[in-house]
Amino acid sequence: MVMAKIKLFANLRESAGESEMKMQGENIQEILDGLLTRYPQLQELIFNDVEGKRELRSYINILINGNNILHLEGLDTIVNDDDEIAIFPPVSGG
Repeated sequence: MVMAKIKLFANLRESAGESEMKMQGENIQEILDGLLTRYPQLQELIFNDVEGKRELRSYINILINGNNILHLEGLDTIVNDDDEIAIFPPVSGG
């Protein structure tokens, strides 16, 4: 399995109590599964439960090396060693 760096931002970082960690996984889905095993409190922030099926919340942005996974293969996007995955919740400011 490959090892990728995960960066959490805003309320995700606050909920996990960490801003960066390393995770193993072959694709984004496996990385997220590992992240939620370590930090189960992130489940409701990242995923909806729709009719018993887990779906990524529409406002969560996941970037792999600066590229949004929505423009790649979504949760099936392959992860390589030393990739950087950034997970952003909605952010507002003024």
